[in-house]
Amino acid sequence: MNSNSIQLRLAAGILLAAGSLLFGQQTGTLKVKATTGRAGVFVDDKYVGPAGNFGVARSYAVAAGDHTVTLREPRYEVATTHVTIVAGKTLTVKQDMKMLPVPKGPFGRLRTEGPEKFAAVYINGAYMGHVDEFDNFAQGLLLPPGEYTVKIVPESGASGIEQKVDLKANETTIVHASGK
Repeated sequence: MNSNSIQLRLAAGILLAAGSLLFGQQTGTLKVKATTGRAGVFVDDKYVGPAGNFGVARSYAVAAGDHTVTLREPRYEVATTHVTIVAGKTLTVKQDMKMLPVPKGPFGRLRTEGPEKFAAVYINGAYMGHVDEFDNFAQGLLLPPGEYTVKIVPESGASGIEQKVDLKANETTIVHASGK
């Protein structure tokens, strides 16, 4: 190998390293370990996904800097904390959430179906969980009978669907993320 090719390889390596420092390291990783993995993780009021899946904490790429992390789960009090994400580093937030009193029935069952299992499900504007939690015959969200506005929003934040439903006691209503 001659000195020109060595110099070219060194220059390419330096440029590659500088590029990754300038462009690839502008995010850090947020991992949340909460009392319940069902808790929805919101960074600066934007839903990023559930805290866990099958008992394993999920990780999310977050822009470096100061952020507000909020955990929402309908059976628990909302928990909010402020964090600083460092580029290229992982920050783990551990949160004990306080359980709310168990509501009394009768209930109607709301099920959701859709291609994106971690799409957020909102009932009357309040986060309730994600599609995968309410998507089969053995699952569903139990709510008092009445009228509700159901909104399903993909993790990407793209516009989802919104549908009004009238839940009846001891009956199941299914909302399709496609709006069908």
